[in-house]
Amino acid sequence: MNNKEELINQIRSANKAQVADLVFKNGKIVNVFTLEVETADVAVTDGKIIGIGEYEGKEEVDAGGKYIVPGLIDGHVHIESSMVPPSHFSHIVVPHGVTSVVTDPHEIANVTGEKGIQFMLDDSEGIPLDVFVNLPSCVPATPFENSGAVLSAANLEGFYSHSRVLGLAEVMDYPSTAEAEEDMAAKIHDARVRDRVIDGHGAGLGSHAMNVYGTAGISTDHECTTAEEARDRLRKGLYVIIREGSGAKDLEALIPVVNERNSRRFLFCTDDKHLDELLERGSIDDNVRLAVKNGLDPLLAIQLATLNAAECYGLKTKGAVAPGFDADLLLVDDLKAFTVSDVYKNGKLAARDGKMLTDEKLVKRPGNDLLKTVNLPEITEKSLAVPVSETGKAHAIKLRPNSLVTEKIIVNPDQRNGLFEAAPAKDLLKMAVIERHHMTGNIGLGFINGLGLSRGAVALTVAHDSHNLVVAGANDKDMLQAAREVEKMDGGMVLVDEGHVIARLPLNIGGLMSSGGVEETYTNLKELDKGLETLGFTGRFNPFSALSFMCLPVIPELKLTDLGYFDGVAGKHIPLEAD
Repeated sequence: MNNKEELINQIRSANKAQVADLVFKNGKIVNVFTLEVETADVAVTDGKIIGIGEYEGKEEVDAGGKYIVPGLIDGHVHIESSMVPPSHFSHIVVPHGVTSVVTDPHEIANVTGEKGIQFMLDDSEGIPLDVFVNLPSCVPATPFENSGAVLSAANLEGFYSHSRVLGLAEVMDYPSTAEAEEDMAAKIHDARVRDRVIDGHGAGLGSHAMNVYGTAGISTDHECTTAEEARDRLRKGLYVIIREGSGAKDLEALIPVVNERNSRRFLFCTDDKHLDELLERGSIDDNVRLAVKNGLDPLLAIQLATLNAAECYGLKTKGAVAPGFDADLLLVDDLKAFTVSDVYKNGKLAARDGKMLTDEKLVKRPGNDLLKTVNLPEITEKSLAVPVSETGKAHAIKLRPNSLVTEKIIVNPDQRNGLFEAAPAKDLLKMAVIERHHMTGNIGLGFINGLGLSRGAVALTVAHDSHNLVVAGANDKDMLQAAREVEKMDGGMVLVDEGHVIARLPLNIGGLMSSGGVEETYTNLKELDKGLETLGFTGRFNPFSALSFMCLPVIPELKLTDLGYFDGVAGKHIPLEAD
């Protein structure tokens, strides 16, 4: 909000009674209100756009015929999935033209509760990226697993006084919502009484569930994977947030639904996107390019990425090149290629040619409560043993590449000495989820088809949403070593082959993010990618992201938690043994 002196300055500058601070000349303005391109000056004072027309400025920038585009907005992102904290995250996405994000810190909240939320708010203070927060609604995501924390409505209430807290994040516990369970109803009521946005999470939910969501005041869904689901959400009055992340890539399936009659109810998000993909492919700029490639008009794609997101979340001064809006501006050579050359944040040049112009540094140093979060009991090979069932058959998770939705299948694992074993020749690996927060000793055991490793093991503490330690492998010895190596690092990702650690990525903040900086984290990630080749991976998806979502019971059909298999369709745990 402007103070009175800034407001007076801006009005005088708009009226040409005084010279503007900054004026862009020779640019082509993308007007997201009318979906047309204008040729005019853009004048800025005190970080606000104060005029479109002919202006003089204390500083003048020759746009050289480039397009002037509003800063992009990521409508739903878990910053933790980038594996770096917010202050470092800004150095990844701002050069790609993202100047605002709406984040849900439920990953770190599931590990460290309120302390995790506060860390994300503190570390995003004063950085060249506006980080708006929706409060985690489901910590834990469901009562069917063990997380590091439990957040009630009372735990969340105090955060609403923070200027960057917008509302309540994705309500993924649909049964508690539909049954109007007391604490869930309190969380929803607390957001509604403050007139705040409430995000949905409609994975696998049919049309009737949208009646419940709409009645509750939930206004968005980022879990649409089919055109019919998207149309259903639109008909029920929800915004559809089109996701293109590392684990879930839904844009190509949903873009055909967008047209000029309904486009104002769509926006873009990345949800969960790893650092290497963000650096190499981009963030919301990648969504724009892919949408255009799939036939969407470039001006419409930009509208989804800017104005629509701003209006969805009540960001009244974001998302347009117009008087009274924040001077978050991009210079773009070509709207189809959508390569961002210059990024201005509040009228100040923040990035040029893919590079930030400020040094990378942590705003908030995490304390030990965020750094020492991996607490495992003693684990032996016996802990991973799966006795052969009477039928000789077992349930298994069938992974769908680039999707969070899985299938429940029945398999015949290899057998040895009365125990089930992985069968990598059949693309069937053993999988374990080890509770890592409270040393309960819980270990859920199962099998996964489609991960694509022919040998070795992979272990990580990024395991949505409770973030226990998940490990999958071709043999128990490598699985056991991988789990132990992750524990030694206080969280992260590890690849093991025949008893040798071939790649690792320490994630010391909550077992989710690295304090080591973007370059160091990226280098370690690339070593993991090389290690995957050693383990025989040839797939066209991200196996780390895929495995991390195999523990999320709110998305059907079958997932594995520390308490065992959870059937998301039946809504209950099921045995490993299959009839």
